[in-house]
Amino acid sequence: MDGTILLFLLQDGITNGAIYALLGIALVLVFAVTRVIFIPQGEFIAFGALTYALLEAGRLPGTVWLLIVFGAVAFTFDFVAMLKDGGGVRRLAKAALLDLALPAAIAGTAMLVAGRGFGPLAHAALTLALVTPLGPLLYRVAFMPIASASVLTLLITAVGVHLVLVGLGLAFFGAEGVRAPAISDLMIEAGPLLVSGQNLAVYALTAASIVALWLFFERSLWGKALRATAVNRLGARLVGIRTSFAGALAFGLAALVGGLSGILVAPMTTIYYDTGFLIGLKGFVAAIIGGLASHPITAAAALAVGVVESIASFFASDLKEVIVFSLILPVLMWRSLTQTHVEEED
Repeated sequence: MDGTILLFLLQDGITNGAIYALLGIALVLVFAVTRVIFIPQGEFIAFGALTYALLEAGRLPGTVWLLIVFGAVAFTFDFVAMLKDGGGVRRLAKAALLDLALPAAIAGTAMLVAGRGFGPLAHAALTLALVTPLGPLLYRVAFMPIASASVLTLLITAVGVHLVLVGLGLAFFGAEGVRAPAISDLMIEAGPLLVSGQNLAVYALTAASIVALWLFFERSLWGKALRATAVNRLGARLVGIRTSFAGALAFGLAALVGGLSGILVAPMTTIYYDTGFLIGLKGFVAAIIGGLASHPITAAAALAVGVVESIASFFASDLKEVIVFSLILPVLMWRSLTQTHVEEED
């Protein structure tokens, strides 16, 4: 290895690490608000990437039908809950609007847009519109009914949801891999490096997303409600914050981040229905290093994970995944030795 090769490896690592940073921050957000270690985060990446790539290819993505199915299942859950708890016509109308009408409107828009060559920006916006509602719908179906369960129960549920989503990905998208064209053909020479427009898009969108999330949590009422729920769920309920809404909002943000990450990844590698799992796990490594609590540490750890992965692929490509996932071992050991175990409260 010489200096030029090292620079290329660092560039590649930082590019991947920027995507892992988004995923890690989303995982920390979901865990802080709902106590769910969200293993299926990687599926949102795969769905976002496949949706964007298929739209760019002029084809209708399977996300359209997936969204309609999830909406119908969520409406069924809401209807059954209404029969048990009451709520009347108003509650039923609200459920029909959010679970049936909104997904149908988004799906109808996708059917009109697909194959008409509206361009990358329109396809990216439509991808986010298709993927983001999957988060709240998934929370309503899988996690809201057991929101008060233990962290272990929620983790087991998350693993089960991951397996279901992988199967649904195969059913709705097929086993064929797809790849989107690059966002830009721009190439900039920076000394010995060639920085592509795709890399610049990853850096810019990642930075903009992190700033937008910071402003959301610091300035908006919904963001402050999420922060309050993350600090103390019982206290949040006592002051009138609906923790079910906070959970749905956290899952919606996680789906939005996953969809955006998928759009950024789609031009960089061939995406299959199960590709997102490994990508999501690398974001999970960063989140674990950050203690599932600190967004800045998680972002810094994600960049480190990307650099380690890039360098490991040069020296031992067959073992790069093992090396990356081994990064959490010293962190877990250090935390087990330095922190006092506290039983989970009921």
